[in-house]
Amino acid sequence: MNDAKSSLPQLGQWHGPEELQRIQEKQLSQTVGWAARSPFYRRRLDAAALPATAADLAGLPLTTKQDLRDNYPFGMLAVPKARLATYHESSGTAGQPTPSYYTADDWTDLAERFARKWIGMSSEDVFLVRTPYALLLTGHLAHAAGRLCGATVVPGDNRSLAMPYARVVRTMHDLGVTLTWSVPTECLIWAVAANAAGHRPDADFPALRALFVGGEPLTSARRRRISRLWGVPVIEEYGSTETGSLAGECPHGRMHLWADRALFEVYDPQSGKVGVEGEGQLVVTPLFREAMPLLRYNLEDNVAVSYDDCDCGWNLPTVQVLGRAAFGYRVGGATITQHRLEELVFSLPESYGVLFWRARAEPAVLRIEIEVAEEHRTAAVAELTASVRSAFGVDSEVTGLRPGTLIPHDALTAMPDVVKPRSLFGPDEDWGKALLYY
Repeated sequence: MNDAKSSLPQLGQWHGPEELQRIQEKQLSQTVGWAARSPFYRRRLDAAALPATAADLAGLPLTTKQDLRDNYPFGMLAVPKARLATYHESSGTAGQPTPSYYTADDWTDLAERFARKWIGMSSEDVFLVRTPYALLLTGHLAHAAGRLCGATVVPGDNRSLAMPYARVVRTMHDLGVTLTWSVPTECLIWAVAANAAGHRPDADFPALRALFVGGEPLTSARRRRISRLWGVPVIEEYGSTETGSLAGECPHGRMHLWADRALFEVYDPQSGKVGVEGEGQLVVTPLFREAMPLLRYNLEDNVAVSYDDCDCGWNLPTVQVLGRAAFGYRVGGATITQHRLEELVFSLPESYGVLFWRARAEPAVLRIEIEVAEEHRTAAVAELTASVRSAFGVDSEVTGLRPGTLIPHDALTAMPDVVKPRSLFGPDEDWGKALLYY
């Protein structure tokens, strides 16, 4: 990362929970003052007694995603529109949009938080950003962090027809990409696409240093498989479009909340109690966000937060995100979760080459399909059937599919035309491409 630091808190500037709390509360009054400028919080806050401490803040109602939707587009705005740098919406497609917006100063905080990767980011890096740009935050966030650190950013949006998987592999190989940012599944698809292009992922991309991942549940078994496929560490982070990065991994593999940049609480929806650690829903108050302050924003993610010591010395709380892992479907008398089922799939011998799978939970049976080469198909089906029975105590119907069934070979190798609109063609040209811009 660049040696030049902003005036925001930096790792290593505190030595325990008490000093960390002082950093939080030093900023909290200004954060609440910013919030009081927005129409939403102006109605909610008592101007005569604005919260000045974390204990005071706990007296305010939680802010919810529905509050953001109800105040679309600018009911949460706390600065003049002329000061906004970007506007974003979350990835949900149903109902009213969930808006988010940031000033240029807000973006310094956002970019610095994302850039807190233990492996480092610098001007020596070539950084492939392979998450959506558009209205989502994720691509822009990684792009800004890369530029903040001086890295060369390769904007490989994964929702653009201009960046098929064949081009991803080519750029990773030819440009000497050192770092990537994507959902974990992308890393598996790249590996198969690299093989299709005649490359070995663990040998023919020597510049690659690490794979940054987020935005999708990731089990330890799948993480290990991705790391071994590419021969580099897989570094995970946690955040949202409404908040940016909230936590990242230390060199010891533990996820730490960025509690110097945000105030975190753990809310038990059953009892209504709130604490600083334990299990419950994560509530966050970003401390350095002026355009759209959020006070006690409930992410509704089930987490476990702890202030136990970690050998990394960051002196930050650790977090385990439990919400997605706990969700499941009933089959017989068991609840099937993607997290547990994924562990079983990726615990099959690596020699079987199983990377892609899908399952349907029906009332009496769990149907699973896996891509597996014919020579390993019988063994893989038998072993997965047995492990499902052992883990869940339910019947399963496992089907082995020819590789290329779930992820078509053409999707890995095609290089489709991406053209500008055109209406006039010569006598030997294909005018079926007229206006082919969609």
